[in-house]
Amino acid sequence: QVQVAESGGGLVQAGGSLSLSCAASGRTFTIIAMDWFRQTPGKEREFVARLTWGGDHTYIDSVKGRFTISRDSAKNTWYLQMNSLKPDDPAVYYCAAILEGGSYTSWGQGTQVTVSS
Repeated sequence: QVQVAESGGGLVQAGGSLSLSCAASGRTFTIIAMDWFRQTPGKEREFVARLTWGGDHTYIDSVKGRFTISRDSAKNTWYLQMNSLKPDDPAVYYCAAILEGGSYTSWGQGTQVTVSS
């Protein structure tokens, strides 16, 4: 089993930056990719970014050039650096690891990102 825990959310002004963290524990050697998602009230959870173990990055169009996903393998921690935050970005952000065999880990509690105008 792998567990993930998100942190780093907060309140930031539009145009500002935040760095979210996703700490993984357990059988972390089974992780083949890490995804970040976000969700706002009344909407479905939205895929934001992915980093595979091989280093391939994927981003949704609305965050390309502004968000960067990375990892510190020694710490089993993934990051989502969010720059130039916009009024469309506020949400609860979640990470989820993709494991060998293609399954996802259970969702963490998420971390709230709020952007003030």
